[in-house]
Amino acid sequence: MPNPLQGAQFVLAAHRISQLPADQGAEVAFAGRSNAGKSSALNALTGHKGLARTSKTPGRTQQMVAFSLPPYRDVPVSRAQDAQERPSAATAGESALDLRLIDLPGYGYAKVPLEMREHWKLEIDAYLHQRRSLRGLVLIVDIRHPLKEFDRMMLEFCFATQLPCHLLLTKADKLSRGQATQALAALRKQFAAEGLYATAQIFSSSAGTGVDEARQAVMALLQQPREGAHQTRERS
Repeated sequence: MPNPLQGAQFVLAAHRISQLPADQGAEVAFAGRSNAGKSSALNALTGHKGLARTSKTPGRTQQMVAFSLPPYRDVPVSRAQDAQERPSAATAGESALDLRLIDLPGYGYAKVPLEMREHWKLEIDAYLHQRRSLRGLVLIVDIRHPLKEFDRMMLEFCFATQLPCHLLLTKADKLSRGQATQALAALRKQFAAEGLYATAQIFSSSAGTGVDEARQAVMALLQQPREGAHQTRERS
């Protein structure tokens, strides 16, 4: 099937959220611990092998990197954006929202200086709370390992702020099909037991497993109106 993310292009790398592209349109952020395969996943999803930098040294993504996507005309705006971004009646058939993917810095690699880690902790928190164009989060988790503190923190945030989250269990090619299926089932059971909600799938950038499914999930996130933006909900 055609790749809806084809045509992604590098826009800029930002040290602070104030340096990101204008907060309009719709964007999906990619987050994950260092060495979980985030850059490889972005390259596989966009069909552009050199789009996101990959390295044998974990933790190389130390800035927020913005990639633009080709315009898509059926992405709804949130109420917060409606007055500023909805096309006028005269141009409604001609305008389309800006679409982006945002690669957040890899988290958790020990060789990243403590000062840098603290900086990104604050910047990522600010980005997730303040970015109005953010429609969803793709969380990258190595299928061979249990959820880490960072993964849980991101899932808790998404639940609390009603931000849709799709989890990619990467490096599935390192397991047998049966083991990968069991890992996915165990994760979904864990979500139910802990009162968390996120969609999840098996993924392998090298083998191509789950790539089409993940592309559709990203497009579904981009089409989500951010009605619950910055609203906090309590657990029942």
